[in-house]
Amino acid sequence: MTRIAILSALAEEQHGLQALLRQPQEIHHAGRDFWLGELQGQRVVLALSRVGKVAAATTAAALIEHFGVTRIVFTGVAGGLGPGVQVGDVVVASGFVQHDMDASPIFPRYELPLYGRSLIACDEFLSAPLFEAACAHLERVEAGFNTKNEMAAHGVHRGLIASGDRFVSTALESAALRHALQSGGHEALAVEMEGAAVAQVCLDYGVPFAAIRTISDRADDQAHGDFAEFVREVAGRYACAIIGRWLDLLSEK
Repeated sequence: MTRIAILSALAEEQHGLQALLRQPQEIHHAGRDFWLGELQGQRVVLALSRVGKVAAATTAAALIEHFGVTRIVFTGVAGGLGPGVQVGDVVVASGFVQHDMDASPIFPRYELPLYGRSLIACDEFLSAPLFEAACAHLERVEAGFNTKNEMAAHGVHRGLIASGDRFVSTALESAALRHALQSGGHEALAVEMEGAAVAQVCLDYGVPFAAIRTISDRADDQAHGDFAEFVREVAGRYACAIIGRWLDLLSEK
């Protein structure tokens, strides 16, 4: 039976989803709180991965092993990295790469040792309706449904997201990261700290994975201030609207 895990790193990134759960049940496991229930007619588990790749991998493994989830989606914020990816945009991941993976010269830079790959693709069956749901939400926002506390979004992108265990927060670091990834053949649209780890766990277990990130900053010198305000004021609203619509679309398939 299908059970979908909805993951975020921070509580603010999925604020409001828990209140919508039908027949909620809280379970404490692996030092984390998990919320089981029903959302939009789907059996779901809400969980916080915490920040960073190791914490995210632990949470993903617990969801699969202990709760038997059959699909995982990650929602949260990220720093914009690619040209044209601006604050308020949404990126639906086509795949993930770990920007701090470097086992060279034994393996090529960015390649996951013993996997023979550096990029892990997201599941198309889950990602396509996620992109559709994001487009529908941002069309509503641009049509005038945004509030004074919710900045109008610009657009929806699909592409590669890079993950690593550091918060990219200067223009110099962002430019260097973008150049290094391009040199390795990777055109990343956004950067964050969890997605690639969850993608790798899902690959190991054969569990479909998709992810959506709202751009909170440009991973530059203003990233720290932009991030705090954006997570507090915008991220949860986007998650509720987009994930809710995504679940509806899955029910229709």
